[in-house]
This record gives sequence, structure tokens and C-alpha cells, in this order.
Amino acid sequence: MTDQKKTRRQVLEEFVQKSPGDAFSRYGLAMECMSTGDAAAAILNFDLLLKQNADYIPAYLMYGQLLVRESRPDEAKQILTTGITAAGRKGDQHAASEMEALLADIS
Repeated sequence: MTDQKKTRRQVLEEFVQKSPGDAFSRYGLAMECMSTGDAAAAILNFDLLLKQNADYIPAYLMYGQLLVRESRPDEAKQILTTGITAAGRKGDQHAASEMEALLADIS
């Protein structure tokens, strides 16, 4: 299969396969799965991403939003709470405040 005929997801899956610990590629794959409606694959990739890269702050908000959409509020609360703590450690107050706002909406 040529690169021109591969889907974005296939390309991202190849990146992840070549470098499973690369947070940016894993995040891209999770986002692509989320945007194409494959919530199960998105959840799997967000889980793997955050297990390997707990300080990858953007993933927490997007993962929390996905879990809310999937009617999994308790899991969303846990992810967002963890994300707020991680953002605080990194000094990312903007991300923390976005997660706090989403958390308040589902509490």
C-alpha cells in the first residue's frame, strides 16, 4: 500500500508501532480514533498514553471529554482529577482550569 492510499489512522498506527513510547504519535492516534467515532480504540490509546507518559497534559482533557460523551462520568472525573494534579505539577494553569471547568460540569 502506498503512503498516498493509507488513511491518517493507518499512518499514525505505523508511527506508534515503530515507536510505542512516543507520546505525540500515541496522542495523535487517540485523537484520530476519537474523531472517527472509534471510542473503544481512542480509550485504549489514551490509557496507554497516560500509563507511559503521565505528564502529557493535553490528553487528560480530551480523554475526559471522550468519557463524558461515552456516558462514563465516574471515569471522566478520575481522569480529570488526575490531569488537574499533573497540570499543577507542570505549572500549566490554563490546562488545569479547562479540566476544572469540565469537572464542574459533570459533578
